[in-house]
Amino acid sequence: MDIDLVIQPFQRFGVHLGLDRIVNLLANLGNPHHQVPMIHVAGTNGKGSVCAYLSSVLTEAGYRTGRYTSPHLIDWTERICVNEQPISSQELSELLQEVKAAIRPGEQSPTQFEVITAAAWLYFAQQQVDVAVVEVGLGGRLDATNVCSQPLVTVITSISREHWQQLGPTVADIAREKAGILKLGCPAVIGPLPPEAQKVVRSRALELQCPIFTPQPARQITIGWAEYESVQNSKLIKYPLPLSGQIQLTNSALALATLENLQQQGWQISEAAIIEGIRKTKWPGRMQWVTWRQQKLLIDGAHNPAAAQVLRDYVDSLNAQKLIWVMGMLSTKDHAEIFQSLLRLGDKLYLVPVPDHSSANPEELAKLAHEICPQLSLCQTYPDLSSALKSAFSLTDNLVVLCGSLYLIGHFLQQYKKF
Repeated sequence: MDIDLVIQPFQRFGVHLGLDRIVNLLANLGNPHHQVPMIHVAGTNGKGSVCAYLSSVLTEAGYRTGRYTSPHLIDWTERICVNEQPISSQELSELLQEVKAAIRPGEQSPTQFEVITAAAWLYFAQQQVDVAVVEVGLGGRLDATNVCSQPLVTVITSISREHWQQLGPTVADIAREKAGILKLGCPAVIGPLPPEAQKVVRSRALELQCPIFTPQPARQITIGWAEYESVQNSKLIKYPLPLSGQIQLTNSALALATLENLQQQGWQISEAAIIEGIRKTKWPGRMQWVTWRQQKLLIDGAHNPAAAQVLRDYVDSLNAQKLIWVMGMLSTKDHAEIFQSLLRLGDKLYLVPVPDHSSANPEELAKLAHEICPQLSLCQTYPDLSSALKSAFSLTDNLVVLCGSLYLIGHFLQQYKKF
């Protein structure tokens, strides 16, 4: 049965944070999450690539490793993997039917995210994984993934102002929600946070007696290679870094500090497994180079101001003289701040709608972009992505960057099968 047909009816329940529904649903399914040791990863940006590093290394170390991430780029099956292999459509469809059957009459209906999360726990329990690397969907404290009382390690990668409509208006409010994944006595690996977020997270970690680990970003030693200094014993490890951008020096260090914690807990993870696991890491749609009609194109989700700044820094490091942004954004995003992070004097901006989602209007975005960066050399709107890319590549010697929404990146990858 088509996965969309099973899961679509639950979409009407939208984003509805809270743990009662998922706890009930998992209880009806026999509490599969109690059978699965887990690493829990929250953060505004970086959590996906940290999960990708961790699952790749743990798989390489010989552990049967589950990974649960969101959103997907093309297909629901991408969200649930074991040993880097996505669940099959058939298996996911059967699991979703099982989850659906566990919703008792009279119980409040779970949200779409809760249903797929329950399916992930069920799959990991059935597959008897040794460990699951689980990415928070939204926030942390009330997120459907936050149902384990004793994770092996919790990770908070970064905190900036996103999803404030659900999580609260200030960075401190958002930090409070993300700190909700911290558990009594569980090691906490914390990335670089703004001072007001740092204060909230540290205070909660101390309250819960969590050992805190704040690794320094790794150091780039040559192109594509980095060096990390252990938080436990100052030992150095050199490794290849397959994902692009300066931010991966931070993200890979967070993954390595997490792996060190597992080693301290008795997990057998050799240096060779770490090096090879990181080398094999893939995380599509984030600062990824692809080929579109024999032309090189950089694609990145960059759907919030902090991610947009990271992308801008990476693009600046390439020293491109001429730059074309092809962008679409969801209506709920902070368009002005994203433009402030990305746009500079002389850039060209081509705006498109995000298909099949609540897209911002390209004409309105164009007006806003002119206000934010009057020095753009060109700002145009297009009815669809294909016509914008054709137009962008008709000009020579430009670096073309497609960004603004993971859903837009997913649409591109689906259209051109460049996964």
